Amino acid sequence: MKTLLNRLYSDYLMPSRLREYEALLAAARQAGYRQLSVRDFYRAVRDTDGQAGKVLVHRHDIDSDVRTARKMFALERKHGVGASYYFRLSTLDYGFMRDIEAAGSEASYHYEEVATFAKRHRLRRGDDVRARFPEIRELFVRNFTRIREQLGLPMTTVASHGDFANRRLQVINHELLRDPELRRRCGIECESYDNELLRHFDLYISDRPYPVYYTPLSPFEALGRHARICFLTHPVQWETNWLESTRCNVVRLAEELAWHT
Repeated sequence: MKTLLNRLYSDYLMPSRLREYEALLAAARQAGYRQLSVRDFYRAVRDTDGQAGKVLVHRHDIDSDVRTARKMFALERKHGVGASYYFRLSTLDYGFMRDIEAAGSEASYHYEEVATFAKRHRLRRGDDVRARFPEIRELFVRNFTRIREQLGLPMTTVASHGDFANRRLQVINHELLRDPELRRRCGIECESYDNELLRHFDLYISDRPYPVYYTPLSPFEALGRHARICFLTHPVQWETNWLESTRCNVVRLAEELAWHT
């Protein structure tokens, strides 16, 4: 019951936390951190042999709620902050993505072909899903190429989405990108969960739903204690959006029922 009440508060009653987000941007700047996208940080450590200085990398996974993502982007522009925005097929907004790129930040793909394929074909065993990886890679290439052509800009980093199906199957979406040929075909330099990227961070923080908010600690606590920080956020954790939360909850329920029917 407590978990359900927390979910209802998080989805429908929680006051906006965007002032807190803006306070973080200002605090990081005052503490001497450069605030970068995943793409810019990856290229910086690649080109300087890992010597990046004090950096806060902003990664936004746009699982839902493009409205709040726009508000976060406006705050970043106000403070001269770079960030990466990764969009699912269900949240693609090409105009917004072009605005992000024009501001010097990064807009790219939050992919989930492994989970999508498994649900579509009602595959319930991890081994059965991995056996279909050749087909799933081609699905990824088609989706990625279509988005890149519609966007009219290159996409050089991508980020795996985590779905309930991945957790049940114990198959993560970014297993798909362990194929160097797939990356070459798409021009992908880095996946956001690559060890070659993650090893350069001293701390990786993710936002969480109410009442936790952050794991493993608050980014405010991390400033000054850690030099290179990656901060993963999801717009839905920062401001309630009744319509979007309801849509996502209904879709999740429908997908679970269909998968097990």
